[in-house]
Amino acid sequence: MQNQIHRPAAAIVCGGTGGHLFPGFAIGEALLELGCDVTAFITTKEIDQVAAQSAGGIATVTLPVLAWKKQGWWKFLRACRESSALARKTYQEKGIRAVIAMGAFLSVPATWAARSCGAATFIHEANAVPGQANRIVSWWAGEAFVYFPQCARRLRHDRITTVGMPVRPQFQPQDPAACRVMLGLDPLRPVLLVMGGSQGATAVNNLVLEALPHLRKAVPELQFIHLAGRKDADRVRDAYARRSCAAVVRPFLTEMELAMNAATAAISRAGGSSLAESAALRLPSLLIPYPHAADNHQHQNALAFVESGAARMLSQAEATPAAVARELAALLGPAGEKVKAALAAWHQPGAAADIAQRLLTAIKERMPENREAAAGPRPAPGK
Repeated sequence: MQNQIHRPAAAIVCGGTGGHLFPGFAIGEALLELGCDVTAFITTKEIDQVAAQSAGGIATVTLPVLAWKKQGWWKFLRACRESSALARKTYQEKGIRAVIAMGAFLSVPATWAARSCGAATFIHEANAVPGQANRIVSWWAGEAFVYFPQCARRLRHDRITTVGMPVRPQFQPQDPAACRVMLGLDPLRPVLLVMGGSQGATAVNNLVLEALPHLRKAVPELQFIHLAGRKDADRVRDAYARRSCAAVVRPFLTEMELAMNAATAAISRAGGSSLAESAALRLPSLLIPYPHAADNHQHQNALAFVESGAARMLSQAEATPAAVARELAALLGPAGEKVKAALAAWHQPGAAADIAQRLLTAIKERMPENREAAAGPRPAPGK
């Protein structure tokens, strides 16, 4: 207990999707390097539980709350109450004095509990349009960090810093040829990476399969890394086999940095975390924003990249097989080099470290010995 009281301790609220988890873990790793104890609050979802197994020195606590639309208001409120109680107990037992929420609905009870315990509360918003959970939490959060400058105009808060997106440290440029060999591909032939997010995307899967005849005609030597999601993986693998395409098909890949370094270009949705990882590795992408994303935030994310020359975009409605093949063929050629140059502006390599340092400062301000020092010496008895 003595160690827990005097060693800085922080919590990351980051479960729900890969777009919340992975930036959260990036901040957690930066906090570990600063000598902090780190706890991550996650959900019961499979992706959270799998990610927790490789979380390194980050402890994880599972909270029962999910988005209210998935369980109804009464169950949501009950889960919030249970989650808040568990979070409060965790803060007290571990001496946690700073909490950052990455945007999932479990952010609401976890940060409310942090506020009631006197811990500093922060949020990070990954998208150009702030999500509903962060809009709620912003009412009591002490400070907000954002990736997209546009988001600062849409988030009602008086302390907002455009700090960038925390990206895990393994997302460093590597030799593409070596990465292709590790995945069983020809090191000298171009590679298209297909990714629909952490759960895959059937619409993106179908678009690429329908575009295959056009793609093979435009780029005959093209190879594929296709992350199809669990329900579509077998179907997608069979489709490539029927066309004798060189393809690595996986439901999900934990070593995303390997696939992205192996790729010449990508087709993907437009979540903030995926875009930031693409920027870190200078991977030109054709973006197909998820049309049903809350507040159409993926379209706004993609638009920001496109307007800066850092990506190309097709809406799902206009993404015909021929149009998809045409855009991807351009990115696999000279046009991709221009996009790579523009991507550099979207990568802030120090984002995780900057956020971690701000949390550590807040923790130190709230540690008992520092509070006593700030209050000054106590008056002598009788004075």
